[in-house]
Amino acid sequence: MSDNQTSPQTPASPAVRFEDFGLAPEILRALEAQGYTHPTPIQAEAIPIVLQGRDVMGAAQTGTGKTASFSLPIIQLLMQHANASASPARHPVRALVLTPTRELADQVADNVKAYSRFTPLRSTVVFGGVDMGPQTTALRGGVEIVIATPGRLLDHVQQKTISLGQTQLLVLDEADRMLDMGFLPDLQRIINLLPKQRQNLMFSATFSPDIKKLASSFLSDPVTIEVARSNATADKVTQVIYKVEEEAKRDAVVHLLRSRNLKQVLVFSNTKIGASRLSRQLEQDGIKAAAIHGDKSQAERMAALEAFKNGSIDVLVATDVAARGLDIAELPCVINYDLPYNAEDYVHRIGRTARAGASGDAISLYSDKDERQLVDIEKLIKHKFVPAQLAGFMPQPSRGSGERRRREDVDTRAGRSSYTPRKEKIDPWFLQPYEPSVSAAEPVAPQPAGGKSSIKSKVKVAALLGGLPKR
Repeated sequence: MSDNQTSPQTPASPAVRFEDFGLAPEILRALEAQGYTHPTPIQAEAIPIVLQGRDVMGAAQTGTGKTASFSLPIIQLLMQHANASASPARHPVRALVLTPTRELADQVADNVKAYSRFTPLRSTVVFGGVDMGPQTTALRGGVEIVIATPGRLLDHVQQKTISLGQTQLLVLDEADRMLDMGFLPDLQRIINLLPKQRQNLMFSATFSPDIKKLASSFLSDPVTIEVARSNATADKVTQVIYKVEEEAKRDAVVHLLRSRNLKQVLVFSNTKIGASRLSRQLEQDGIKAAAIHGDKSQAERMAALEAFKNGSIDVLVATDVAARGLDIAELPCVINYDLPYNAEDYVHRIGRTARAGASGDAISLYSDKDERQLVDIEKLIKHKFVPAQLAGFMPQPSRGSGERRRREDVDTRAGRSSYTPRKEKIDPWFLQPYEPSVSAAEPVAPQPAGGKSSIKSKVKVAALLGGLPKR
């Protein structure tokens, strides 16, 4: 299920339904087409408050439906301005949703389109990594709702292809991630372009001190909604951790995939190079895999994500660019190939599974070098891990240096020396005896009469050797 979907298994209350919020018939029709009837707890609390025009500071663990919590009431509030006019002037930007990543922007836009499909309201998404042309065309045609990443939005502002002068609602989605990614200066610039009188909504998975400081700078008397304790992990995620040697992690991933017959797995790597390498290695092991990270073009990232969603590939190896925003229906398992450097990213990574009431597995691999990250994660989520045994796992001889290292360990335990002197390549030319150069020897050719040539030759040789004969 998506981040915004509502499962009948986990409603806020069996008696509460979307139609109880006074939503327009067009919105209810769209929700019915999606199969949603009951709101999640964050939706049940946030939607009525947003409809009242209040500022909101909302926090909930990932997978609880935060996107619908703001998109549904926004569509309802803008219905009074909905019109079928072809004039762009009749469709100014009235709501702006800012997200930290391209993937999240794209998915929020998909949800907004789904919820507003039976209304005349227009929406579009703008993000970097793709041609600005189609985005410019959509903006100039007039749209009421814009979903954007901060950098590309400012590009359009500079090109004068968007005006924010009539924006009535501002949403910061995954605000903590935006701060982590250094978007604060861009956010301040964007906020300064907006009208002073507007409604502000900020949704985040965590409420860090920095987030509270940001909230105080632009929210006006906000209502705080927090349906789960800060930094909580989803209740229906089964968390397991295995300790393996660093060189054996790849084999452990392959073993997990095959022994459990896993077909849709998100694997997290800390580095772009590591993600690409692991993806290639899994392909070599006969597992359909692809990588997604910041060095990939937007087209490549979207293609990989689409292939993962439709089942063309079984494993998507991602960096933390995908820890927020990836919204994949019924994702059964997440594997941490590397423990994240930032403990909060652990919460967001495993939140990709067990979404909207479903259950899921979060498997983490760690070695001795990951001990510090593990301690930080345990402190954050207030849970002490007990490493489990990976049943039936027999690491294969590592490719390269790891294999040599294991052979050396076996030799050492057996009492044999594992050191083999390095043999240098020897050039036979250096083994030949010294032979004087012909040019440096005394001339042996017959001397012409008068001896002039002999003297001249000796002078040349002497000059080459660093001296001249005495006369």
